[in-house]
Amino acid sequence: MTLDSMDKQLLNIIQSNLPIDPEPYRKLAEILGTTEEDILGRLKRLIEKGVIRRLGAIFDSRKVGYCGTLCAMKVPEDRIEEVVAVVNSFPGVTHNYLRDHPYNIWFTLLVESQVELENILQEIKKRTGISDMLNLPASRIFKILVNFDLGEDDDA
Repeated sequence: MTLDSMDKQLLNIIQSNLPIDPEPYRKLAEILGTTEEDILGRLKRLIEKGVIRRLGAIFDSRKVGYCGTLCAMKVPEDRIEEVVAVVNSFPGVTHNYLRDHPYNIWFTLLVESQVELENILQEIKKRTGISDMLNLPASRIFKILVNFDLGEDDDA
């Protein structure tokens, strides 16, 4: 998909500076010198094309009382789809990746308590029959944010 200059400017802004305003799309239109309808149309198209996966706030989960972890599982090649379906069935799973590594399924889990986290990990082991799982909670956060500078030029 080709992004024009306005798409790139819009994407640059909404990554971390979506206006806190009762009418954020109108405010974006003012900033970018266009109409609210144009902004909404562009966002709809970018979502439909898969450029934008999610549009919403990101909270510091620890500061609002949640607990999370990174997990790695050693899953036989012929069971990957089945195991991934089980893991993804839990609403607290936020990311899930296949890796070229003996521990080939890596996922993050975010829930309201340590007890709930441990219960879900046990349930995943039970439902999948896979006991070889690493629970790798962060001991220190170094960086959690990423922004992609898309430039503004049509050729960027």
